[in-house]
Amino acid sequence: MPKVLGLQIDIAWQDRDANHALVHRLLENRSIEPGSLLVLPEMFDVGFTMKSAIANDEPERRTHSFCSALARKTKSAVLAGFARTNANGRVANVATFFDESGNEIARYEKTHPFSIAGENLHYAAGDGPVVFEWKGIKIAPLICYDLRFPELFRRATKAGAELFLVIANWPAARIEHWTTLARARAIENLAYVVAVNRCGSDPKLSYPGRSQIVDPKGNILADAGESAGVISAEIDVELVRTWRREFPVLGDMKLI
Repeated sequence: MPKVLGLQIDIAWQDRDANHALVHRLLENRSIEPGSLLVLPEMFDVGFTMKSAIANDEPERRTHSFCSALARKTKSAVLAGFARTNANGRVANVATFFDESGNEIARYEKTHPFSIAGENLHYAAGDGPVVFEWKGIKIAPLICYDLRFPELFRRATKAGAELFLVIANWPAARIEHWTTLARARAIENLAYVVAVNRCGSDPKLSYPGRSQIVDPKGNILADAGESAGVISAEIDVELVRTWRREFPVLGDMKLI
């Protein structure tokens, strides 16, 4: 059973070098089992800025290189949120998955940019979930505001998703929504949800963290609280499959 680690950090505003260093400091004294999965928050390298030109990791790809090197160093997979140019030449808010060798094997573009903050004016929207396999587990990454749209999770579940990785910059004002919706998405899809938020503050908002790992029955396996730190839990994909057989509600699922 692979172990997943959620890295809850206080993101330094628009400062890649500082945030890369924060990740290293958070992990420097921690023993990481090879074959684990490290999950970093949405736009972990610069914060939730609407200055997409600053956020864009292209063309230097410094954050891409950092994540690839982190995967190789820890001999673990890495799921990280940062901005990059998409296939249409627009900047997108993405979650990128690197395997233990540092190779990019999946990329998800945020389907629902947070229009209330004008994110949709600065970042391109993706066109739906991405489901891929790692260590025999079907994984679907999603980003922040996506958590409010259960139909997106249903589409991923229909495609076989067993583990959802939700990365975010979710503010304090709505933190109860974050914790409640993470459990709801796990319960209704009979799947693990690893929900990794940031903590601290940026020039506009404060973020209380509360990163969580939730099992397919809605049990909270780990909660990071409000400070920077690392949460972890083992992912038992057989628990997902057994529960889905014993309680086969997904067979009645209808995507309307």
